[in-house]
Amino acid sequence: MSWRPDVPTLVAKAREGDARSVARLISLVEDGDPALPEVAAALAPYAGHAQVLGLTGSPGVGKSTTMNELVKALRTTGRRVGVLAVDPSSPFTGGAILGDRIRMQEHTTDRGVYIRSMSSRGQLGGLAAATPQAVRVLEGAGCEVILVETVGVGQAEVEVAALADTTLVLLAPGMGDAIQAVKAGVLEIADVFVINKADRPGADATYHDIQGMLGLGERAAGDWRPQVVRATAVRGEGIDDVLTAIEKHRSWLESTGNLTTRRERRASVEVEAIALGTLRARIGDLKEGTALSTLATRVATGDLDPYAAAEQLIKGL
Repeated sequence: MSWRPDVPTLVAKAREGDARSVARLISLVEDGDPALPEVAAALAPYAGHAQVLGLTGSPGVGKSTTMNELVKALRTTGRRVGVLAVDPSSPFTGGAILGDRIRMQEHTTDRGVYIRSMSSRGQLGGLAAATPQAVRVLEGAGCEVILVETVGVGQAEVEVAALADTTLVLLAPGMGDAIQAVKAGVLEIADVFVINKADRPGADATYHDIQGMLGLGERAAGDWRPQVVRATAVRGEGIDDVLTAIEKHRSWLESTGNLTTRRERRASVEVEAIALGTLRARIGDLKEGTALSTLATRVATGDLDPYAAAEQLIKGL
């Protein structure tokens, strides 16, 4: 008989702030454990209370350092903070260098902070497939603010916008970011632009470039205009301005009803991903039988077109 986790006990201990129980629940999520539906059902009553912040940007702009300073500032207000940092994984072993664990050691003894590094495991879009459910675990564990940092390896880090209430795009002068930021995906997901390393030459030019591009965008009356904030995270400078911009966006979301809209969209994406994962698993099971191979043979010989074959396959699920 295979071992099954005691989900009610794990959730109860996680609610009490037990870090090991939180870690175990997230591991169940990452491993796709059969107990996941039970975990999700146990966590459902605690959903919708945490503020989710997404951080993205190219390597070297200072995402981890900025996140470290944000955690420090949030803790001074007494809020419990959760951190999910998605790291690029090895295509050979699936492992990852847990960079945020290295940079955020000062918070490891703080019971009000939970830090989890997650391997992307080849998932595109800057997040791990398990990230949305991991957010639910941290929310269930009583985290009032959850920071999600993307892999940060290019211009396709846009999935975080579907997960976060507020998305921060970090830039740095002298790295070509003024051009990168005006490309459609990055420009459209940012609620707050943070020009980090603002003590470097070119920071003012980057600031004005971003402001100029935002000025060219079309917005209806009352739409949110992304804030542009300067910071030097390594010195802790400008972090209060970043938090002010985040809270300003939060107030706008609440006053316009967009917070509810974003969270409903997040739930829609999550449900769709789970449904697609279930369908993929069932199709995988079919590969061990004869249905899929029979359809493939008919398509290969021209007896059946691929759309008709796919329709038959879906009906067979």
